Order: sequence, then C-alpha cells, then structure tokens
Amino acid sequence: MHKFACYSLDGRPLPPDLQGAHLLGTDNVPVRGEISHCESEIRCAARTSDPVALSLLWPVPDYGMVQLQTTRLPPRDRPYNLHLELARHLLMRISVKREEWGLFDFPGMDQIAERIDTARDAFIRGLQNSDDPPAAARWADEALTVGLDAAEKMSAFHAGVFLGRRQQTGGFARPFLGAALPAAGFDQPAALKAVAELVDFVRVPMVWREIQPTEQGLQFDRIDATLRAATAAKLGLRGGPLLVFGVRSVPDWMYIWENDFEAIYDAAREHVQRIVQRYAKTITSWVVVSGLHAESVFGFTFEQIMELTRMAASVTKQVAPRSQVLIELCQPWGEYYARNQQTIPPLLYADMIVQSGVSFDGFGLQLLFGAGAEGYQLRDPLQVSALIDKLANLGKPLHVTALGAPSGTRAGNPAAAGGQWHAPWSDTVQADWLVTLAEIALSKPYVETVCFQPLTDASDDVIAEGGLLRPNLTPKPAFTRLHEWRRRLVAGAAK
Repeated sequence: MHKFACYSLDGRPLPPDLQGAHLLGTDNVPVRGEISHCESEIRCAARTSDPVALSLLWPVPDYGMVQLQTTRLPPRDRPYNLHLELARHLLMRISVKREEWGLFDFPGMDQIAERIDTARDAFIRGLQNSDDPPAAARWADEALTVGLDAAEKMSAFHAGVFLGRRQQTGGFARPFLGAALPAAGFDQPAALKAVAELVDFVRVPMVWREIQPTEQGLQFDRIDATLRAATAAKLGLRGGPLLVFGVRSVPDWMYIWENDFEAIYDAAREHVQRIVQRYAKTITSWVVVSGLHAESVFGFTFEQIMELTRMAASVTKQVAPRSQVLIELCQPWGEYYARNQQTIPPLLYADMIVQSGVSFDGFGLQLLFGAGAEGYQLRDPLQVSALIDKLANLGKPLHVTALGAPSGTRAGNPAAAGGQWHAPWSDTVQADWLVTLAEIALSKPYVETVCFQPLTDASDDVIAEGGLLRPNLTPKPAFTRLHEWRRRLVAGAAK
C-alpha cells in the first residue's frame, strides 16, 4: 500500500477531494487501484506490485487547483510526504522539457531560469527538513508555487520563439482557426458572418442519435440549414465526428444489437457512407471517429475498436478521396483506463492506428478543461505542451479539434470541481487560458489547426459556459481577445 501524508498549513482543506484521482504505472499509463482518505492521509491500494504514481487535483497556493502527480514510488509502511513528492515530479518535468527544448543556455531565459533555481532550492530545503514533515511540506508548497509559475513562463517563452518562426515563414497563410457549432444546429447567417472575422472554418456536429432517431427515419434538416448558413458566411466546413459510441450519441434502436458486433458494424458503415456521400461536395474535412478508445456503451474489444476505426477512415476515403480524414483523441491523459480496462490508453490507441496502416490524414486532439467530470480536470500549460510533443512523435499532423474552458461556474457545481487557473473561472480567465493554449498549440509546426468548442453556450455542453458567444450571441471577452490575437498573428506583429 502507498500512503501519502498531507499537511494543512494555510487553511486549505487537505486531503483534497479525490474526484479525478488515479494511479499511474509505467509510461504514465493509468492502473487500477483503490484510493481513499484516512484522516490526514491518502491511501492507495494498487492492483500491481510495481511502483506507481498518484495523480490528483491539488490546491497550489497562489496558483490554483491543478492536476498534479508524484513520481512512481514503491509501496512502504511509512507515509510519503505528498507535498514533497508532487514538487519532485514537477521539477523533474521542468528539467526534462528544458533540456528537450534546448533552453538551458537560450538567450532570454535568464529570469525564468532564476525562478526554476528558486523552486529547486525550496525543494532541497524541504528535503533537508524531512524529519519535520510540516516544515518540509511548507518548503515543498513554495517549490510548487514558484515551479508552476516558472513552468508556465517557460512554456510561453518556448511558444513565443516558435510562433515567431512560424509567422516569418508564412505559416498562417492557410486556414488555421475554427469553432464548433452547437449540436442542435446553427442557422444564424448574421452571427456566422461576425464569427468569420475570427475563424476560417466551423465544425458541424453529426450526432447519429439526432440524424437517425428511428431505424428507418432520417432527419437532415438541422444540418442542411447549418451548412447553408455557414456557406453563405464563406466559412470552411469540417464535419463530425461521424462515429461516437457514448450514451449521448448512439440511437436508442441500436441497443437491440448490443451483443451482435456484426450488426453494429454494418449499421455504422452504412451511417458513415450515407453522411459522407450526402455532404462530400460541401465538406472537405471529416472527424470520422471520436473517443472510441475511451467510451462505448457496447463494451467493444480492442480488435473491434480498431476495426471500427479502420472502417470509418477507409469508407470516408473511398467516398470522398480528396477529403481530409481525422481521428479524434478525447481525454488524452487516459484517466478512464484506471476505471475501465476494456478501453485503450489514448497514446497506445494512436500508436496502433499508425502501426496498423489505417488510411487517415491526422489526429484530432480534444483539450477541454474545467468541468467537474473525469478527464476534464485542469492541467498546467507545460503538461499540455508536453502532451502535444508526445503526439508529434507518431509522425502524423495534429489538429486541436476541441479547445475549451468555462467562463464561469454553473449553479450547483463546486467552484473548483474541475480545477482553477490563478483565479476562479470568469470571462477574463477564460480569455487568458484560450489564448495561452492556442499559442502553445500553434507554435508547434506539426499542429495545423485549432478549433474552439463550443461557439455558443448551451445547456448540454461538456464545458458549462464554455462558449465564445453568450446564448444571445453577443461576444464574450474571449472572442474579442482571440480576434485581436489572430489579427496580430496574421500580420506578423510581435505579441
């Protein structure tokens, strides 16, 4: 068993709520285990004898509430000091990326390097006081606060350097920004013309449950109206996802086939072919599958997941050979795998798609944060940047197909259920976060587009109050900030 001691030194409620807490094994792949409170300790019973790490949403003084993790540790009777172990892993992350990015002697890094040294010194002081756990925790908290600030500044510095290089080489001459329209349809031509000032394309949802509510009934009116309005606004079009097997997407009539994979496969193939044939002349980019690795009401096997992925990509390529085919990864840190090992860790799924020769043009990546649900806890910018770098190693272009964060907290939800970044979520915090992550993503030469989700607030959104527009279609500060940021980016001006 692993035990982690917490010390409430400044009024923070510790141990924190364990929503989103999970264990990690080799290569940061989640592993199964039980995690519980016991007075001031967190106790973890992993279903493996190998060393594991604890990942949880942790309150960091003067920074916010963010998902952090320890290094992988062996079980022992004596509790680990959780504050120290979280700081240890953070400093390790900073050191690894600093070396990988070649920033140890890079001009302009001096002040950030000083902050990193300050965090390291505080951590060392914590180790030196290990016989006084509360004192060690206090020094570790300082290391976390300073270290996260330094990590964020280092990520922004790295992004700024490469964003400038991409500007100089004309990297933003092609369409690169988009927004996801509501699943309920959006046929507001005037609003879309205003949106066209910010984005180059819109993503039009294709929810199977809405398109085919009965086995013999098809409804395309909402999609047709949305496409007409978007075309009138001279916006590019991305469709999908075509296949999602979550409970909000699968038609009710499909459940009769839940134990018959061949019937499900045939219905899915017919659905993909029907949609792509209908819209092949207007839609040039398709998200063919989304989240097959993470959730399915039918409990598919590994082989069945791969078979559905291959089918959706190949059918789309056959029907519309010139279209762009994307495969979308959701919950990219794979927390769900610790709960349900019928699923596939996201990076393993992505690697298997590449290795098995599936014909597709790039990966889509969801970066949705701030919801109090599994997989949506806040990650710091360095974690996001490092994840994008990992996906680049697969050798495929990358598209951030859903980037979102809330502009407030829906009534009835805890204020920090999904994490906080510097302050509780607000219009201003949302705007700052979206600009920060969009810059990090587009600084990577292999990231081709970024799509914000959702365009407008809606009651059924994954991220409550996550839109760029309010329900009455007036722009939020995030829309205005992003519009100005895009203008400077295209013009080639320094930030």
